[in-house]
Amino acid sequence: MNFLENLFSKYPKENVIKWFKQICLSEAISWFFLFSAMIWIRTEPENILAIIYISTIGSIHGLFFTLYLVFLPSIRKIFDWDDEDSVFALISAFFPFATIWIDKKLARFDRE
Repeated sequence: MNFLENLFSKYPKENVIKWFKQICLSEAISWFFLFSAMIWIRTEPENILAIIYISTIGSIHGLFFTLYLVFLPSIRKIFDWDDEDSVFALISAFFPFATIWIDKKLARFDRE
């Protein structure tokens, strides 16, 4: 974790928070497109465009999912989350559109 702390300490906290919020939204949107790709590949499994689409969208979603998990320890440190908040944020990465809840939670922390 020292590597991540050193990496994110170079940037202002406002930038890290803004990037994390964008990643939360992007992860949720990419999940929507991944869901559409899964439906398309189930209905037309031999279609080459469906195969290319699900491969591309799956890779993009994987990128946003990974970025979300990489940013999470830094966000925990910035907002001084307790263990319950951190576990909730970690588990929300595995459920569709749950990262939007985390974005709303960050908005609440910004107001306090």
